[in-house]
Amino acid sequence: MASLMASFMDIAMEEARAAGKRGEVPIGCVIVRAGVVVARAGNRTIADRDPTAHAEIVAIRNAAAALGSERLEDCDLHVTIEPCVMCAGALSFARIRRLYYGAADAKGGAVDSGVKFFASPTCHHRPEVYGGMAEAEASLLLKEFFRERR
Repeated sequence: MASLMASFMDIAMEEARAAGKRGEVPIGCVIVRAGVVVARAGNRTIADRDPTAHAEIVAIRNAAAALGSERLEDCDLHVTIEPCVMCAGALSFARIRRLYYGAADAKGGAVDSGVKFFASPTCHHRPEVYGGMAEAEASLLLKEFFRERR
């Protein structure tokens, strides 16, 4: 099972690298149902001129369309960085079953950092959360991206 999780994070990393090549912040996401990838995406905020086009949001939209439901209760989401508050909210509303993320995000993360969205009493659905998946690789990808831009 662990190698399967690694392969899904590998796909998320591919999406992150592709986003970075497009000039987007290199974050990638994959949504899996019953061991099958149903959606994958990288950040598209610049390409779409849409501040909500984070990898998680794009992947959730694509998965909901592919599955014909706004509820993704039996789906797991793998993303290269800890989701922000907007994305954590979207995961909750989509009823994502499990969240696997790579690098923690002390500045913008909202799962185990910052507002800790899923711990809020107003959060209606809390996925199981597993952080630190391919953490070093995900963190390095982001650091290199921002270093090149400074």
